Amino acid sequence: MMQRPQVIFLDAVGTLFGVQGSVGEQYARVADRFGVSLPIEEIDWAFIKSFKAAGTPAFGETAPSELQVKEYNWWFNLAVQTFNEAGYYHRFADFGEFFAALYDYFESPAPWFVYPDVPQMLQRWQAMGIQLGIISNFDSRLYAVLRSLQLTPYFDSITISTEVGVAKPDRQIFEIALHKHGCHASQAMHIGDSFAEDYNAAKAAGLRGIWLRR
Repeated sequence: MMQRPQVIFLDAVGTLFGVQGSVGEQYARVADRFGVSLPIEEIDWAFIKSFKAAGTPAFGETAPSELQVKEYNWWFNLAVQTFNEAGYYHRFADFGEFFAALYDYFESPAPWFVYPDVPQMLQRWQAMGIQLGIISNFDSRLYAVLRSLQLTPYFDSITISTEVGVAKPDRQIFEIALHKHGCHASQAMHIGDSFAEDYNAAKAAGLRGIWLRR
């Protein structure tokens, strides 16, 4: 066991908060506004398949003015692939309009929920004087989601793959996050729900990895 860590890093989606029901369920809610009924299980299956094939959203060196466009396009292409895979793309009169609403929806608190154990643990670690950070392969909408879920005040740093140009499991994203705290890897812990991207990747970067099996 390590001594009390200087910093505890956490993954975001699947660790701090999760999707209400499933991605397919949330997609179906937005599709209802456009008069399209979606089979949740088929959309879930198509999304998981397409998400795995898409790789991680990290774009290398990107000007801040271009970042949100690249993030939007990355998710748009994933959505097109998902709905083509499920056979529902052509059900929408204007898929671009639907996707714009879907993209904004996932920046709101509506599709998310905070895991019940999270606030208590974050408060406990803060009371112990441990710095807290997020390392996530999400995109810049994460800031709005954290604010709406009232999680922002807990964190001293937020490191997002699209902003820094590298994604977990690349050790560089951990090094970037550690640098923000002036912390050596041996003094830090990372907690996440992915065995490969959180636990193994953190260990490979010299941090103590904790696999949180939600």
